[in-house]
Order: sequence, then C-alpha cells, then structure tokens
Amino acid sequence: MPTATVRMRIRTALTEPVPDGVHRLLDWAPGSRTATIEFTTAFFDGWTPTRAGIDLLRFAAGVYCGDRTVQRRTQRDGWTRSMRVDVPVTDPALWGEAGWAQTLGFLTGDQWDIRARRNRAPAPTAAGLQIDAVSLFSGGLDSLCGVIDLLEEDPNRRLLLVGHHEGGQASTAQRNLYKMLEETYGERVHLRRLFCRPAPPDEQQAQPLPGHHERTTRSRSLLFISAALAAASATGPTIPVFVPENGWIGLNVPLTRARTGSASTRTTHPHLMTLLSESCRRSGIDNPIINPYRLQTKGEMMRNCRNRRLLAQLASLSVSCSHPETPRWRERPQGNCGYCLPCLVRRAALARIHRDDAATYSWDALHDDSLLHPDRRTGADLRALVHGVNPSRDDLNLLRNSPLPAGEHQQHLQLWRRGAAEIRAWLANADGALAELTTTSWGSR
Repeated sequence: MPTATVRMRIRTALTEPVPDGVHRLLDWAPGSRTATIEFTTAFFDGWTPTRAGIDLLRFAAGVYCGDRTVQRRTQRDGWTRSMRVDVPVTDPALWGEAGWAQTLGFLTGDQWDIRARRNRAPAPTAAGLQIDAVSLFSGGLDSLCGVIDLLEEDPNRRLLLVGHHEGGQASTAQRNLYKMLEETYGERVHLRRLFCRPAPPDEQQAQPLPGHHERTTRSRSLLFISAALAAASATGPTIPVFVPENGWIGLNVPLTRARTGSASTRTTHPHLMTLLSESCRRSGIDNPIINPYRLQTKGEMMRNCRNRRLLAQLASLSVSCSHPETPRWRERPQGNCGYCLPCLVRRAALARIHRDDAATYSWDALHDDSLLHPDRRTGADLRALVHGVNPSRDDLNLLRNSPLPAGEHQQHLQLWRRGAAEIRAWLANADGALAELTTTSWGSR
C-alpha cells in the first residue's frame, strides 16, 4: 500500500474557501495571529519583492512549514512521505513547467505534487536595496569564510547577508559575527534575518497545524535560498546569490550504506544546484545562484581565505553544529558539540590552518573515549566518518549516489579524495578508543 498523500494548501487570501480534504492549511499573513506560517515582517525592511520573488518565497515558506509537520517515522519505510502543495502564484502556466516536484524530490527524498493556481491579489511595486550581491549567512564557518572572501575580493562590493533562524545558538552566532564584520567592513555589509517556522496553534487560525514536528529539515535550504533570491531579484535580475559551502560536504557521498540519498543533506549538491536554478528560472527568477567553493574542501576554503587573520579571529564565534543546544542537557557550554559530522569536518579543516582548538567544543572527539561508548549515540557520526574515509574504500562507487554535471566526474572524484585525506590527517592525531577504531578499520596507521 502506498503512503497516503498529505494535501497542503498555501493561502494569501484568508477568506478563500478551503476545498475538502486539505490536511494542512498554510496561511501566509506575516505579523498576524491568523497565520499558520510564522514569518517576521522585519525581513522586508527597506525593500519590496517582485511578484516572482514573493511567489517563490511564499512557496518555500509554505513547503518548509508543511514539511515540518509531517513525520517521517510514521511512513512505511520510515522516511519517504507523499505531499501535495497547492500554491497561489502570479503566473500558473510558468510554474506548471518549472519542475518543482523533481527539485523538491531530490532535495528531501519525498514524493511531491505541486499544483499552481492564480493569485489575483495586487502586488506592490518592487523596490530593491543598494547592494551588489547577496550571500547566505548561516552563522557557520563556511558562510563566514565566504562573506570575508566576497568583501575582500572587491573593495567596493556592497553585500547583503541573509540569515534564517528559529532562535537558539545559530541566531546568536549570526548576530555576533555580523557585529564583528560590520566593525571591519562598515556600511558595505548588511544583514536581514528571516524568522520562519510553523506557527504555534492559535484560536484565530482557521486550521491550526499539528503540534508534532518532524526533526529533519531538508527543505530548509529551499527557504534559505528563496529568501536570498527574493531580495536579490528586487534589486535586479543580475544580482548574484552566493551559497558558500565547501564542495566536499556538498557531494553528499554516503559514509555508510544507511546514509544513502537524502538521509544526508543535499543542500549544495551540484545536481540540486542545477535543478534549483532551472526551476527558479522557469518561475521568473533569473538571478544566478553561485557556490564559489563547489570544488574545494573545507580545509582548502580556510587555507585560501583572502583574510585568514580575520577568519581565525572570528572562527570561534561561528556555529557549524547539527545540534548546538544539546550540550546544555549534559551541563556543558552550548555551541559546537564536537561529535556531529559538521563539527568533525570543521575540526579537520581548521587543523589544516593550525587553528584546531578542542577547548572550543563541548566534547573532544580526538581524545574523549566516552563518545564511542557502545551504549551512547554520540559516536554514530564519528564511526561513520572513520568508515567513510577509509583509504582502501572503492571510491569509484561513491559518486554514484546522485547525478553529477556532465564532464565533471573526475573533478568531483578528486575533490572527494582530497577531503577524505584531509580528515584522515586530522584523525591521525587521535588516541585511545578512536585510535583503536581507525587502526581496526584502516589497518596499521
């Protein structure tokens, strides 16, 4: 029996009748208690989106909030969901040919059915900001390095940073890093932070969303990039959107058989970037989406940074962690936990420029034997990483997980090999249980 389809409907006119059988009513009304998409109006301070830009942003916000309310664990295979989204747009004919179901399917690993209908509400005249480019700004190490490089590369470049948060450590990192960047680069850098999540139930909502939330957030990257594209397109179709992330992590190579496909994030996988750019173009957004680091490891990013002194100074303020709030439950400082995959790759990269400092993590993966205790889940990513970068692993099979751009297979294979070697060089400093694990897995070190 196939998984039952969850029907979602995004509304901008909250008096619009709701057809029978709608399971998630995604009402867009920023700043109002009637909204089921909680979205801060402050994001639009100083600019007004184009019609195509606001169509895309509403769609991405609706997809993200709807996605967060459909749990994977209740599906037949424990992962794949079936979701239909009815979205109001200015030009349904364009959206009908945009291929959003394929793009979302690759991103999240789910089955999507996108139905566009006409939005007849008048749209205000678009007005952009005085900027030359937009960059995603997560508060992580990659986005920090990317922003520094963009500002150092062109002394006249005016850069808008777009951040998404739902509170917590990522929000704190964005604020702290921006303050330091502003002190260095002045009015050339501006920040717009997007707060978006499924709204808590409210008596004024026509149909509140379920209170249970899915923990995975694969569609978040669509929301993040769409917000940046909306801001860029308001200024002009040639304003680029930069998505700074190292190409090694973007490859989405499965470290173990259990992590194939979308079980690992595909935020900047080359195939997704191709699909996303094409879907956006067909939906009326022509702004280029660029990852300058698509063929660099994280360590190479750090080594090649145009202002490595500033990067080293600010690195400890960045948060690259999958679950930065977790340490507080163990009475440890919040921030980078030290044992999730992003933290491990981060430490190996910083070691490349001699800036790996175990004291800035809640746990020291190289030397803390407790992480690999068989009764604890804290060693899952560490074990997977050791397995994944095994020097004897048949890496010709690694890149078959997802399509790659024509003619670039060798480039990405070499990228994978360099990144794996970078991590092995860091792991060579381990002792205790981790040293035993690498010896067992790889043979004599």
